[in-house]
Amino acid sequence: MGKRSVITRRQFLRLSGCAMGAAAVGSGASFVRSVRAADAVFPEYSFGGEKTLNGKILVAYASKCGSTAGVAKAIGEVLHEKGAAVDVHLAKKVRDISSYRAIVVGSAIRMGKWLPEAVSFVEAHREVLGHIPVAYFLVCYTMRDPTEENRREALSYLKPLRDAVPGVRPVDAGLFAGAVDYSKLSWIFKRVLKKKGLQEGDFRDWDAIRSWAAGVAPRLLSV
Repeated sequence: MGKRSVITRRQFLRLSGCAMGAAAVGSGASFVRSVRAADAVFPEYSFGGEKTLNGKILVAYASKCGSTAGVAKAIGEVLHEKGAAVDVHLAKKVRDISSYRAIVVGSAIRMGKWLPEAVSFVEAHREVLGHIPVAYFLVCYTMRDPTEENRREALSYLKPLRDAVPGVRPVDAGLFAGAVDYSKLSWIFKRVLKKKGLQEGDFRDWDAIRSWAAGVAPRLLSV
């Protein structure tokens, strides 16, 4: 009899987290370029020109399998509708934020935490972020059912970041569900996740995402 394959809890959490962010991302006329990692695509966009009445905002995001990229794009679109020029970039590719009047930073959640590149972005740019309007958002399976209890749990994922960079005080935090796409996974991991009850589907609530972005826009453009 051959040796059984055993998956650890840590491996399971990593895997299920990747599944949660593996939905496809739509294209748009303002598409700039995309970065591909395995089967995931991480688009970057620019909405509007260099000069607008309300200034320019950066939406910096970290994604593992692609779901968070779609959320970042939707936020960027709404902020542009509110009068700002907006860049949507992968957080790990951004080097200079000095030209932006406000920043939105978001990440997929893995093992109850922001992705390391999103945390590194905030830490690296803490001086600038401490002097301009900032908003956070996160994408996680917990928010598939947006109860008050689950919202409290999702907010707890931000506490280590707030504690590590206390000088950055976000004006708000958006909490959103992501997507699970089993087609991105091998059959053995798909079987494990199904046994654990992780349901497949795109759970992103676009109305909630756009509503949050519309609500936070005045606070990002208030200075």
